[in-house]
Amino acid sequence: MELVVLRKVGHIEQVEFTKPVIIAWHNGKSRMVGDFRALNTYTIPDRYPIPRIHETFTQSSQAKFITAMDSLKGFHQNVLTENAKRLLRIIVHCGIFEYLKMPFGIKNAASQYQRMMNTIFPE
Repeated sequence: MELVVLRKVGHIEQVEFTKPVIIAWHNGKSRMVGDFRALNTYTIPDRYPIPRIHETFTQSSQAKFITAMDSLKGFHQNVLTENAKRLLRIIVHCGIFEYLKMPFGIKNAASQYQRMMNTIFPE
């Protein structure tokens, strides 16, 4: 089960109070999604720019080496602050857990992920 894996790799831990979880189905597979809609309505949008494809192609045309990478579950690479962890708790049949890494469904997840990528791979 996904929950067991997330706990084992250190992406979540058990806590005392929370928000509900929705099990979404996609292509016959289940996906665990925290119901963070209320939190997202109070979240100030982070308007961090995402690179434009033509600019990326222009920059890469001048490169000596090109590497392709697949960042599976990329949001889970972002470590959360202590304050964010308290807001990102979920409840499931076997307990209450707190995300330690960025979960799917958070309003500014894409901006945070892009900021992290720009830090790792500056121009």
